[in-house]
Amino acid sequence: MWLYPEVRTLGEFIEYHARHTPDVRALIYGDRTISFGDYDRIANRIANGLIARGIAAGDRVGFFGLNTPDFYFGLIGTAKTRGAFTVFNWRLAAPELAQIVADSDAKVTFVERGLAELWEAALAQSGAEIETIWFDEADTLESQFASQSDAKPDLFISEEDCAIQLYTSGTTGVPKGVMLSHGGFNRMRLCEHFEPSYEWHEGDIFINPLPNFHLLSIGIAFQCLYNGVAISIVRQFDPGLICDTIQHDRPTLLTLTPTMIQMLLDHPKAEETDFSSLRMTLYAGSPISLGLIKRAIERMPCKFMQFYGTTEANGAFSVLRPDEHDLSSEARLQSCGRPLPLIDFKIVDADGNEVPDGEPGELLVRAPAIFPGYWKQPETTAKVLKNGWYSTGDVARRDEEGLYYIVDRVKDMIVSGGENIYSAEVENALSTHPEIGMVAVIGVPSDRWGEEVKACVIRKPGSSVDEAAIITFARERLAGYKVPKSVDFYDSFPLVPSGKVSKKDLRDPFWKDAGRSVG
Repeated sequence: MWLYPEVRTLGEFIEYHARHTPDVRALIYGDRTISFGDYDRIANRIANGLIARGIAAGDRVGFFGLNTPDFYFGLIGTAKTRGAFTVFNWRLAAPELAQIVADSDAKVTFVERGLAELWEAALAQSGAEIETIWFDEADTLESQFASQSDAKPDLFISEEDCAIQLYTSGTTGVPKGVMLSHGGFNRMRLCEHFEPSYEWHEGDIFINPLPNFHLLSIGIAFQCLYNGVAISIVRQFDPGLICDTIQHDRPTLLTLTPTMIQMLLDHPKAEETDFSSLRMTLYAGSPISLGLIKRAIERMPCKFMQFYGTTEANGAFSVLRPDEHDLSSEARLQSCGRPLPLIDFKIVDADGNEVPDGEPGELLVRAPAIFPGYWKQPETTAKVLKNGWYSTGDVARRDEEGLYYIVDRVKDMIVSGGENIYSAEVENALSTHPEIGMVAVIGVPSDRWGEEVKACVIRKPGSSVDEAAIITFARERLAGYKVPKSVDFYDSFPLVPSGKVSKKDLRDPFWKDAGRSVG
């Protein structure tokens, strides 16, 4: 049943390939290539160094830095100690970071020196006592732990030990520490193993420019490492740097959020970049607009696959397979596909009753890899985990073919005059306008309707399209109550760290003026 029956824990992902194919490349960073054998030895040194510092089962080991080989070494090194690798978000402001640092109870944190000012400010505000291990490109973690033994630590790692702790982006309130177990990651690989649309070829390279504090980055990285696929590390998301790395490393696999795909295609270097090495581009993190996926399919000569999941999922819940990406079927392109093997979906109304096909409701998921809970938040955990089902907070519907559609976030649904309006539906319609680059739809206060629809628009370069033209365009494609009552124009949108548009930040000014805030 298992692809690698002897693999149970994250450390064993690397150990397996270090035993069987030690010289195969695991990590690529610029002109440097690191084999699976070297990766395992370096991780063992870091693990032994952490154990010598007193790190034991259940302890949190933090990481605060951009994408480098040291991130991957620290991650697997921590996994071999029974500690939990806790990744901090370097895009946060000091007060936001301080809140997470204090909550984490980390004993030791690896911190990149270039982020020293932010880290020290957050650490001071948090009141936490954490040993900081500084590193940079000239003084790497690899070099600092080089004198430690490269033998595997003599520890039994439980599959139910927390391996990684990630914090949610906080778009719906206070960030929560999502605990992810070794066994959860391994069971996620089992679900993927039974899914025929996942293909792994000898010599595959995955280019990873995603933020390391987000599951989209860690989840796909572990999927690749488990299957012996090399990771081309891009320090951070930068469209020009991605284009350069594609030219240099010739990767075969790419994963981005829809917002990142848009920014990549908009970059001047994209016109000169040879994307032909790519055989698959995966996208996830938020629904994609029809206009963008059509443009991406036409520009990049590779297969596309969408996957849908949450941090709490340990990976993907569902996939829209490459053969379901059909430009002649716009409706299908909006789907998040079908559940992976071993995963069950059901859609329920406010009373918990299943709704018929075609009707929207909240999506509940049952899966073998669901997280065990939120760190130090049992009551919050109990609200989302009930009778073996996880409440996603997403509004979804299923069609007669068995395809699922994420209609909206529950909190992004607009209730106007008693009608439920799903912002994603309005965004999909407006995204096909030839002069709209990006669009986000929010609900704003209305004396008459309670809420009304507002479109937030970034024009394409050179466009002068105005509010009246956009409203007219929408009226031709949407029911009257769904048509935006107003349009605001932006140069850029606020983003949460995972790359999604922060609708909370777009909404807040309007609701604060009305005397309250809506998350």
